[in-house]
This record gives sequence, C-alpha cells and structure tokens, in this order.
Amino acid sequence: MATNGSNFPAQRQETQPGKQHVMDPVPGTVHPDYKPANKLQGKVALVTGGDSGIGKAVCHCFALEGATIAFTYVKGQEDKDASDTVQLIKSAKGSGAKDPIAVAADLGYDENCRRVVDQVVNAFGRIDILVNNCAEQYERSSIEEISEHKLERVFRTNIFSQFFVTRHALKHMREGSSIINTTSIVAYKGQPSLLDYTSTKGAIVAFTRGLALQLVEKGIRVNGVAPGPIWTPLIPASFKEDEVESFGSEVPMKRAGQPSEVAPSYVFLACNADSSYITGQVLHPNGGAIVNG
Repeated sequence: MATNGSNFPAQRQETQPGKQHVMDPVPGTVHPDYKPANKLQGKVALVTGGDSGIGKAVCHCFALEGATIAFTYVKGQEDKDASDTVQLIKSAKGSGAKDPIAVAADLGYDENCRRVVDQVVNAFGRIDILVNNCAEQYERSSIEEISEHKLERVFRTNIFSQFFVTRHALKHMREGSSIINTTSIVAYKGQPSLLDYTSTKGAIVAFTRGLALQLVEKGIRVNGVAPGPIWTPLIPASFKEDEVESFGSEVPMKRAGQPSEVAPSYVFLACNADSSYITGQVLHPNGGAIVNG
C-alpha cells in the first residue's frame, strides 16, 4: 500500500498489455496461506493471458494442485513476465506434471487460436481445463471516442478469443473437462468510462451461460469468474495516475484484491470433486460488492 493514504503509488504504463514486473507494488501471485490438495493431479490446463495478473496466479495455483500448464502471452511486450511465470510454475509443479510451455499469440484471430491449441495438444496430448482470461481495456469519456477499429480490437481480444480458443480446444476435451471464462463486475454494475470493455464482459456472461447449456450433455462444465477491482497490469496500463492511487477504494472492503485472492475460484471451478454440480454460473470475488443477475 502507498504511504500517502492512497491504496497505491501513482503510476502509469503507456502501452497495453501492461507489465507486471515494473508495477509498484508487484501484484500478489502467491497466497501464503494456500494449501494445495492435489485437486488437479494429472490434468492439462491452458490459460490465456497467463503471464501476469489473475492468469499468472491461476497458473501457479493449478501447478500447485498437480496440473500441467500451458499459457499464452503477447510476444515482444510480455516476454519478461512470461519467463518469470514459467520459472514460477516449474518451482510449484508436482513430480507428475510436465514442464510448462508459454505460447506467444494474438488471440483475436481464429488461426492464431488454432495454432495455440495445436501446440498445446502436440505437447501434452489433450486439454482438460481451459481458462479464457486474456483481455484489454481503454478509458473513453464518450461513445463518440470509440471508433470501429477500437471497438473491434477490444472485442477481438476479450470475446472473439474465447469463441475461437474454445472452438478449437473442444476437439481435444472430454467428459469431465472444465471451461472457465473471466468476465468482470462491470458486466453487472456497468462502467461508463469502459463502455466497449464492459460490453465484452457482458457478452462473456451470456457466452458462458449459452455454452454451458450446449455442452452439458457432453459432460463438460462451463462457468465464469467476475472479479471486482484486482491489482493487475491492466490497471496502470488503463487508468490515470490519480485513479490508480485510489483503485479499489469503492468496494465495501475499501481495497483492491490481489490475483492470489481470485485464483482459488478457478481451482474450485476446475475441480470436479468441488464443483461437479455447477455449470453456467459465475463466481464473484469482488471485495463485497452485491451484484444480481
């Protein structure tokens, strides 16, 4: 926490995706009180946007639980974070898991998504858990600022990628597999300065519910996680310095969450022993905000 009474020191990153290793403080990936229990032993997981933020924490928890991990990142912008995450996963993985792989890709395009899935399957033989997590967002003061190109870019990263990766991954998923989509509290509460981002997150909720109904007879569960304000690279790469300072103060807990506080929701939804009777639902780790719908 900052020492001036704000939640975080003022900071700004000028490009997206943001970089975790230069943040102050660095987001919390590892929860000191987390106790693994081999919940995902022998599973293969693909996590998009797994190099930093929530995705990195999910990769770490999945590895602690025994899964073999593949994750995606953006080449040339997230290389350092991706390398750090590979090393973190290696240090956390169990003896039965294979070494993780990091795959560079722009997931807004179908062919890139197919290539990622093929690379994961060639390495590990199948996919048991798919976490659709990559995202980008930009502040816009008015709808007039959102051009066709800007709108398409955000939709490609945030929701097109989920369609494309899922479509290809399903060919290699079997009964008992799990798909987990990252949406957001803004899908339920709205956010006027993130109109295009908010729209994609609402689409993800609808996508999750519809896909869950489509796949239920195949024994594949589909759920979502809708985090509230979480300290990730997306924050300094999206908001003004004064907004970063007060980030998270609007929720009842009066603080932002850390990625390590969100990741166990994904473990719960990925583990059949914990959530076998749950599909088409969304979990809400958001610091106490009450949402409906």
